[in-house]
Amino acid sequence: MPAKELTLSVEPRAKLGTTGAKALRHAGKIPAVVYGHGDQPDHIALDAHAFEELLHHGGRNAIITLTEGRRKRQTALVRDLQLDPVSRRIIHADLQRVSADETISAWLPVVTVGTAEGVKSFGAVMDVIEHELEVEGPADRIPEHLEIDVTSLGVHEHATAGDVPLPDGFKLLTPAETIVVSIEPSRTARELEEAAPAGEEVAEPEVIGAEPTAPEAE
Repeated sequence: MPAKELTLSVEPRAKLGTTGAKALRHAGKIPAVVYGHGDQPDHIALDAHAFEELLHHGGRNAIITLTEGRRKRQTALVRDLQLDPVSRRIIHADLQRVSADETISAWLPVVTVGTAEGVKSFGAVMDVIEHELEVEGPADRIPEHLEIDVTSLGVHEHATAGDVPLPDGFKLLTPAETIVVSIEPSRTARELEEAAPAGEEVAEPEVIGAEPTAPEAE
């Protein structure tokens, strides 16, 4: 299901550079830049709380209408977020100008659905190898995530990017053969499997004191 269009109030950024960015963050705002469509980049400031709430409610892949005062300004998508390495709070944002009918590329999270047969019946472990896939499609219909049903996967089986269903009008940019989910034996089962001698025949036990078998008469 496509993420809904969201609105965010912004203000122009007068002071650029490290000093200006620090002052904005101290005031509870996030420095950001809006680029694209061949126009000059706009340096803006976002309210930190409002922006984080917007991202929490599906704004990571939704078209955002940026407004300044009462005026509709432009529509954009979040393209990159810089986080503080300690607090993990957003310290800068890059947004790209888009129009609703524009075809764009986006990285979308992959969500697994169901419990794999190998996990449920054989105690295997599911390993999600690729957490995001790159797709291309209409900007106004970018979904919040992609889903893949893993129910039928057994031990030593996997699903690739090409197995992930896409909405109508979208195409996969990630190589189709990329492994997304793999079902592997648990560590204990794997160790037992590796310890078992491959193809070795078990010798018949020798009976001590048994009489030798006489040859049959012709």
